[in-house]
Amino acid sequence: MNHHPKIHRPTATTLLALAALAVIAAGCGKTAERNDAAPVADTVQIAMTTIDNGDGTFTDTRDAKTYRMVRIGNQTWMAENLNYKIGKSVCYDNKESNCQQYGRLYDWKTALKACPAGWHIPSDAEWEILVEYVDPDASGDYGNNAGMKLKSKTGWSTDKYYEAATDDYGFSALPGGYRDGGFYGAGNFGYWWSATEYVVHYAWYRDMNYNYGFVRRNYINKTGLFSLRCVEDNAVQR
Repeated sequence: MNHHPKIHRPTATTLLALAALAVIAAGCGKTAERNDAAPVADTVQIAMTTIDNGDGTFTDTRDAKTYRMVRIGNQTWMAENLNYKIGKSVCYDNKESNCQQYGRLYDWKTALKACPAGWHIPSDAEWEILVEYVDPDASGDYGNNAGMKLKSKTGWSTDKYYEAATDDYGFSALPGGYRDGGFYGAGNFGYWWSATEYVVHYAWYRDMNYNYGFVRRNYINKTGLFSLRCVEDNAVQR
């Protein structure tokens, strides 16, 4: 894992001052839209909501939770699912212990505004960059072996159909399941939103399964509740 350079941790007073300056400078303007991403939600996030701890982790100052992060190619990803309580987000089976293990599940509209400042929900294109980086021979929505290299070595169901993962890059994907009316699939399946719409009521997502090695690309109604991985802003794109 490539670690970010160590920086001095700002004091709470400094953070508040910087946040105040950022709000004044913004002049209540809207955040610019990203290419290949859905429009940014109208909820404005305060600047400086994360602190790089200098050891491959960052702290989300909105709720003081600390997350691992990992550099893969030109992108920096959260190496855990987001667990920030906001809007229509829930724990699997409404159990807090599942949030601790898998992070929260979000509907698409909530997912768009859930990442901390400095991070964002990845577009479909950013997911594809990740898949093709970890498996340069990838072809098509199912023609890749990226899931084997991105899934955690532990935490997945291990029946006779299980395919052992290698977690080559420290992405450590876990099977948080999903909610669509009821809760389904924790331990077997992981589903992650992208920011990219398919049509008005549908958006693209990626999923991984305990018994196959690829990362699947598909679309679904935005009302479903999926996991969320955030990617750091200002990554160098190809």
